[in-house]
Amino acid sequence: MKSNQPVIFLVDMQSFYCSVEKADHPEYKDKPLIVAGDPAKRSGIVLAACPIAKKFGVQTTEWIKQALSKCPELIVVQPRMQLYLDVSIQITTIFERYTDLVEPFSIDEQFLDVTESQYLFGAPHRIASDIQQAIMAETKIYSRVGMGPNKILAKLACDNFAKKNKDGIFLLNEENMKEKLWQLPIPSMFGIGGRMTRHMQRMGIHYIGDLAKLELGSFKQMMKARMGKQADIHAEILWQTANGIDYSPVTPTTHNTQKAIGHNMTTPRDYTRADEIETLLLELSEEVGRRARAKGYIGDVVSCGCRGADFDHPTGFHRQMKLPLVTNHGPDISTAAKQLFHQHWDGLPVRSVGITLTGLVPDGEYQIDLFRDREAEIRLDRAMDAIKNRYGPAAIMRATSMTPAGLAKDRAAKIGGHYK
Repeated sequence: MKSNQPVIFLVDMQSFYCSVEKADHPEYKDKPLIVAGDPAKRSGIVLAACPIAKKFGVQTTEWIKQALSKCPELIVVQPRMQLYLDVSIQITTIFERYTDLVEPFSIDEQFLDVTESQYLFGAPHRIASDIQQAIMAETKIYSRVGMGPNKILAKLACDNFAKKNKDGIFLLNEENMKEKLWQLPIPSMFGIGGRMTRHMQRMGIHYIGDLAKLELGSFKQMMKARMGKQADIHAEILWQTANGIDYSPVTPTTHNTQKAIGHNMTTPRDYTRADEIETLLLELSEEVGRRARAKGYIGDVVSCGCRGADFDHPTGFHRQMKLPLVTNHGPDISTAAKQLFHQHWDGLPVRSVGITLTGLVPDGEYQIDLFRDREAEIRLDRAMDAIKNRYGPAAIMRATSMTPAGLAKDRAAKIGGHYK
């Protein structure tokens, strides 16, 4: 019998990167394993830790050396991003056997709307169990399923309850929300980090139910008093989350509309000289331009951001400027980024740099510049793109990328900063 309510799943893969590695290497099955940085150099941070490693206190985002001090017998595996992407796509095809409404949330989490699927595949719990079994049979990865009448309750169900249930499935809805969700401490709520937790606690909000029971107008006033006028929208989102309210549908094309094209990198060492950082800005600009051309966009707003080397005491900036003409030409983006950098850099060491192009429009039309040959630039960009597409990103690059400051050659062998 089909439920009268919408039925939304959030399906999450347990310790995804580690699970993929253990599936590929059965000998690692009962051993503590992490996927992290560069095992040979024992450098970098932990990207994923399997449940066995977590029992030793190993956590994601800590340094490899810290993890090894907690568990010397750790198996440290270098990330293989292309493999993880391939397995993620394979799992998506499994979901699509049960519904055409599949929305990726991250590489290891996806939303499914199975409301109408009940006519074909049975009750929600049966569908969830069948999906789990299919994923296990075809990828050897254990998955958890949060179920609810909307996306936010499905996400909260997965994060807080399904992961702890023996069968890895949990339904969270209006009937059990007050009994289950509202009893959880405020950091358990999606969208609440460490800083927001401290704000909440200072306002006397310690449990999700404390927030849910507040009158919305009163909560907005409390948030504005603590965080300023701009807190209105944030306050409403948090209040709706606590009350299990979410009107957004599961939309397969939700990520298809491009609003920005950016690229960010964390450097392997502190960059202290302006000329070194300029090399990174040029490399990032070239990559942003290449991505924009591949997607058929040009834009007229460039954003540049730098973060300092001391993460405990953040420094840096993030600023943007509007260009006189739309572009996807790397040197144009680089010129703007360098201008922003020299205007706002505080001179302190830099460990992370990012550039983003926004104000995007299709590249079919653009304004001619009387003082430069845009057609020649477009032909040059297309020729360079063709070479990189055929022979790889490192086949052709700027001379500055061959200096000690350049990272383009090394990153050409990676996906998202990690080895393929």
